[in-house]
Amino acid sequence: MTGSLFNRRAAIAAAALALAGALVPAQAQTFPTRPVRIVVPYAPGGATDILGRMVAAKLQEAWGQNVTVENKPGASGVVGNDLVAKAPPDGYTVLLGITAIVQGATLMKLPYDPYKDFIPVSQLSTSTSLLVVPAKAPYNTVAEYVALLKQQPGKHGYGSYGAGTSAHIQGELFKSHTGTDLAHVPYKGAAPMMTDLLGGQLSMAFVDAGTGRAHVKSGAVKALAVTGTERLKMAPDAPTFAELGYANFEPKGWFGFFLPAGTPAPIVAKLAADLQKAIRLPDVTARIEDLGQTPVGGTPEAFAAVIKTDGPVYAKLIKDLNIKLD
Repeated sequence: MTGSLFNRRAAIAAAALALAGALVPAQAQTFPTRPVRIVVPYAPGGATDILGRMVAAKLQEAWGQNVTVENKPGASGVVGNDLVAKAPPDGYTVLLGITAIVQGATLMKLPYDPYKDFIPVSQLSTSTSLLVVPAKAPYNTVAEYVALLKQQPGKHGYGSYGAGTSAHIQGELFKSHTGTDLAHVPYKGAAPMMTDLLGGQLSMAFVDAGTGRAHVKSGAVKALAVTGTERLKMAPDAPTFAELGYANFEPKGWFGFFLPAGTPAPIVAKLAADLQKAIRLPDVTARIEDLGQTPVGGTPEAFAAVIKTDGPVYAKLIKDLNIKLD
């Protein structure tokens, strides 16, 4: 009798577990059943915002659910990142992050762990950066700009889209290579930084190709050099830093989607698959390339591998350059 009761209870428990296991895939199959928000941790107008809104529109078309973009700038992306890290792990709050999400781990005490509190879903694109100066600037090459800086030490500043971002690291790397005295001026995104550069408040900035493209094309700024390993079609006359004899400017920045840790695996897989489809649409691919970037649309595993590789690379650069946050 006792054995029979135990067997019945065991059978009930097994059935309950099977039902619970079945519910998650079912949830993923119907996901999303309500509006989804994509958090962009930078101000409107920059490449992250442009890319986020483009992908949001495609997901909305595919899902038949509203997909909104919320800009949450502040503290070099930390405000928006933290919002997503602490959001319910149900798939309805998505982060579009950039390389700064791992760079910040070496620079500051974060309210989240970038390696443990997020699930990489899909890498959107990779991007190189441009060293840009105002079109009216009296210098047309890096050598001419460096000469001016040495004639006027402490009188010029460079902008970044946040302390600890690639633009900040590249600016400090530039100072180290050239032995110049430049003040770092951080902003809450690339768009407000470019506004001040165009207004003459800055003499130089490192900007991602997506944000810089329109300004280069319009003639509002001059590109003096590019990061990465090859020249860009949008600025063919701008040499790579490697061509100029400057090392360590090769790492590429990236844009990618994340979910809070604890999000059920089937929902992660569903979102990853739908993101990959959206990124590979011909008009989306063309737009990404038009922004001077390279589309990726990879799997969660591939994106996780990139993060695992890039984290130590930037950690070493930050330590070697002795970059500190004010």
